[in-house]
Amino acid sequence: MGYNHNERRFDMYCDVNLKNRIKRTKGQMQGVLDMMDQNHACMDIVIQLKAIRSSIDKAIGILTTENLKQAIFDTNNLSSKQVEDAINIIIKGI
Repeated sequence: MGYNHNERRFDMYCDVNLKNRIKRTKGQMQGVLDMMDQNHACMDIVIQLKAIRSSIDKAIGILTTENLKQAIFDTNNLSSKQVEDAINIIIKGI
């Protein structure tokens, strides 16, 4: 079961806050490379990499949640509150 390229696609949600989050993460990556060039301690680099991973995970969560909400709004007659309540139930169950 793979992705069907013929299926309807929705416009991707990507606001300025999400783009800024990704830009900050990009800057953190450059900082890690600089730390490596300057022979910083392994643990310091690991801490920064974990922060980067957390930032990326948060961006993925924002992007997928907002796009899921938009897809539901576009295909159903549900209120924003109903969709957000359903997503919160899913998130709490994970």
